[in-house]
Amino acid sequence: LADACKRGDVTVEPSRVISLGSAVNISCSLKPEQGCSQYPSFNMLILYKLNRRINFLHGHFLSSQVTGLPLGTTLFHCKLACSKNKELRICGAEIWVGVVPEQPQNLSCIQKGERGTVTCTWDRGRDTHLYTAYTLQLNGPKNLTWQKQCNGHYCDHLDLGVSLTPEMPESSYTAKVTANNSLGSASSFPSTFTFLDIVRPLPPWDIRIKCVNASVSRCILRWSDEGLVLLNRLRYRPNSSGSWEMVSTTNAKGRHDLLDLKPFTEYEFQISSKLHLYKGSWSDWSESLRTQTPEEEPTGTLDVWYMKQHIDYNRQQISLFWKNMTVSEARGKILHYRVTLQEVAGGKVTLQNITEHTSWTWVIPRTGNWVVTVSAANSKGSSLPTRINITDLCGAGLLNPRQVSANSKGVDNIMVTWEPPGKAAPAVQEYVVEWREPHPRVGTQPPLNWLRCTPLNMSALISENIKPYSCYEISVCALSGDQRGCSSIRGNSKDKPPRSGPHINAISEEKGSMVISWNEIPAQEQMGCLLHYRIYWKEQDSNSQPQVCEIPYRVSPNSHSIDNLQPRVTYVLWMTALTAAGESPPGNEREFYLQGKVNWSVFVAPSICVAVVIVGIFSMRYFRQKVFVLLLALRPQWCSKEIPDPANSTWAKKYPIVEEKQQLPLDRLLTDRPNPEEPETLVITEVFHQVTPLFRHPYHPNWPDKGQGVQGHYTSEEDTQYSASSLPPSKALIAETGQIVDLYKMLGSRGSDSKPGHLASPLTVLPVHYLPTHEGYLPSNIEYLPSHEVPITDPMEELEPQHISLSVFPSSSLHPLTFSCDNKLTLDRLKMGCSSLML
Repeated sequence: LADACKRGDVTVEPSRVISLGSAVNISCSLKPEQGCSQYPSFNMLILYKLNRRINFLHGHFLSSQVTGLPLGTTLFHCKLACSKNKELRICGAEIWVGVVPEQPQNLSCIQKGERGTVTCTWDRGRDTHLYTAYTLQLNGPKNLTWQKQCNGHYCDHLDLGVSLTPEMPESSYTAKVTANNSLGSASSFPSTFTFLDIVRPLPPWDIRIKCVNASVSRCILRWSDEGLVLLNRLRYRPNSSGSWEMVSTTNAKGRHDLLDLKPFTEYEFQISSKLHLYKGSWSDWSESLRTQTPEEEPTGTLDVWYMKQHIDYNRQQISLFWKNMTVSEARGKILHYRVTLQEVAGGKVTLQNITEHTSWTWVIPRTGNWVVTVSAANSKGSSLPTRINITDLCGAGLLNPRQVSANSKGVDNIMVTWEPPGKAAPAVQEYVVEWREPHPRVGTQPPLNWLRCTPLNMSALISENIKPYSCYEISVCALSGDQRGCSSIRGNSKDKPPRSGPHINAISEEKGSMVISWNEIPAQEQMGCLLHYRIYWKEQDSNSQPQVCEIPYRVSPNSHSIDNLQPRVTYVLWMTALTAAGESPPGNEREFYLQGKVNWSVFVAPSICVAVVIVGIFSMRYFRQKVFVLLLALRPQWCSKEIPDPANSTWAKKYPIVEEKQQLPLDRLLTDRPNPEEPETLVITEVFHQVTPLFRHPYHPNWPDKGQGVQGHYTSEEDTQYSASSLPPSKALIAETGQIVDLYKMLGSRGSDSKPGHLASPLTVLPVHYLPTHEGYLPSNIEYLPSHEVPITDPMEELEPQHISLSVFPSSSLHPLTFSCDNKLTLDRLKMGCSSLML
């Protein structure tokens, strides 16, 4: 400091410590020969308050009066300026501004414990902003005085270091504190007290509790205390509670009985002590004792709910769920749960199981009435069982709540509302709101949550196990005795668009439609409840907008068919999913080529119409004839090829014509067919008959039916009967000499001008040497051969509808045959050709 003031001095008058609002004079002077050496006449003194210039003067002396200084310390300093750019420090001074000390208030003294020391405290009042000394003085009996001083701005208590003894508990003591600084002093009012007034006992220690017979019906709390303690107070509370239970005792001697504690509850205990009923103060609270009370038998019943699921036609799965008991109901640690199952009709317990979980699943028959009971057990006993009748959860449709809705109420809450079930509302005893996640993790059963409501409540705020961006299946059930009705809805507390779209796993074609199958979006990517699926498709390499099909969300099945697609076109498909917050990104794209199939309904109707028209046309004779002519014109070339000549067969040469009486089997004559691989040779003879037969139709599958003629001839039923006077043998023709039936003459009598439907005219005898050309072969569909005794009928009387009979042999020309050789005709005289085809 001496080096700092070697050029001059700074003086302050009247004092460097002043009271608030006082003025001071500050002077600055240069010592001899300490001015500016080069420019003595330029000496300029400058006075600064902190770093702000407040006054300046040319010369060797400067004086300035300063007022309005704030509380605390203010720094002034003086400088010498010899040029504009250089100032030299001369000296400085600090000025303290403060106030006179206020009178100390609320002086009190205390001695902690019977062997503690006296400590007094007081209120200093306002801050003086100056150095202030506080002196504590204690005066006692027999002119005893104790005094102690503390220095500092914040002195408000002192420990005298002396102990008052209980030998003279009624003796009086007086204490006083005095505050003193440069501006003045102040003393407190004296405080008078006795030993019992100021001694505060030490807090009790060694606290412990013991319950008699391990029962909360009586628990004894014990502790240790000082010898002069007369009063005690204790407080206790469960750890889960914020309020204390208070108990006061007199002459407790370190013991108190508690009779209202709850079983299996964590408690906190604290104790305080006092020496006198009216004098003195309570000790501080003791350290806390935390302990758990013993268990007791559980009270109340379990809250049980269940689910029922059909496995097959005769079995069902029962899943029971129950909530944990509250601490007050469990009254101990639940060790296990006892589940019993019995059929009402049998009365005997079918199954009894013990589980540590809060759920139980079993499979029972679907027939019969079943009852389940569930109870909880701890180390002291079991609770009363909860009885559940297994019924159809939603079997009573009249009890179904109406207009069920679920709305978000914050991030972790869903508000469920409903309307009562109409006329059945008075019968409702309670409502149960249940909810669970529809997509549990693989291999786990979704946790079931439920909430019971009174019949007057039509809403419930569910928050247990509710997470944002998860969808929940919510059901509201109305209970009335053993009957219940349920209504369901899906809801979420918060949602946003799904993270991904559905994955199309298969596309197939079924009856001209495209069937799409897809995988369910993972639950963690659904981000809420899905409302709809959208299927987009368009033709490959097309720039047009895709077509869209929106379908409601269903848990299963994940498939849908799209109709009205063009066959033999390649389509590109993709899918998206929607929540209430928006649409997901597109899923995978799949290409599909629709093959298409013939739509038979397009062809069946026209075909039926054409068939009806054709049948109608062919029912007219004129059109049938025209069609027959067209078929003859379109006859294939192979039909005109020559066939083997039967005249060269060995059979015809081996068996000559026999004129005597013989019997020919009718079946062999009319029904036997030659083998197409090796044609047989037929011998035709003139057969003599004693009777006049009318030929019966033999059965042949390729011949015309009864009532149809050959080449347009009609044979009536009368023509197929024998006369009553002479019936022929069955399946035989009797040939006798003298009567000749010339079959070939009969056939040959039909000329080219014969009309269909008429029997032949009188027989024309053909020369034997006459052989027809390849166009004059005999027709093959000979149905009957009339004899020469058949009467001639009028062509107009025999006119009947024409019947069509197809044959491989044409009948374009049948020339008359001329017989000779004594009424004999052999096959070597005949030729049969393909041109004998007749209808």
